[in-house]
Amino acid sequence: MEGAVADIHASRDQPAGSLRINVPRVAAMRFIAPILGDFQRVYPDISLTVIVDDMLTDIVEGRFDAGIRLGERLEKDMVAVKLSGNLQMAAVAAPAYLAGRSTPRHPGDLHQHRCINFQWPGGGNIYRWEFARGKRVLEIAVEGRLTVNDTDLLLNAVLSGAGIAYMIDYQVRPWIENGQLVRFLEAWSPSFPGFYLYHPSVRHVPPALRAFIDFVRERKGVCGG
Repeated sequence: MEGAVADIHASRDQPAGSLRINVPRVAAMRFIAPILGDFQRVYPDISLTVIVDDMLTDIVEGRFDAGIRLGERLEKDMVAVKLSGNLQMAAVAAPAYLAGRSTPRHPGDLHQHRCINFQWPGGGNIYRWEFARGKRVLEIAVEGRLTVNDTDLLLNAVLSGAGIAYMIDYQVRPWIENGQLVRFLEAWSPSFPGFYLYHPSVRHVPPALRAFIDFVRERKGVCGG
């Protein structure tokens, strides 16, 4: 039945059909939110469902057509399209928090500070901050009385002076540039593979999915890709 429906849609001049996409929140806001209006105008016959999910759901089991993940979290046997270059983590704090305190110069100095912990959504583990310099690799279980599981809340907390946060650099770059946040430990902040749009390996990619992939790739510059 699904194959017959797909054949009908494929026979049209304009791509049509239903698409279900699974993306973590950070990718949804960076790559999907900025293009939704334009995509609907260009492809009015495609019904798009975007599920924001930080649980890293298996897109095959969840019956999704495609997903977006960091390169290090891609599922095996998938076709992957690169959306961004390598990313880097950034340790930041508000000037108000740093006033009267020594700025960390080594990851070990973080134990002398209030750090804002991030818990993976769904009751997951607390993220251990990862640092690397040359051949030295460190994982730090930071200390602090505040733990959140949402990146927007984490950003607001660090901007309010609640402590030190460790986030992807592009998430905090505007506030670093305008002086609301101070970045440090940059030499210790490792880079890692960026975002990929991926889908199961199939001989024939449905026109609706092909249109979505091409659209996201073409517009990724608008999204900061």
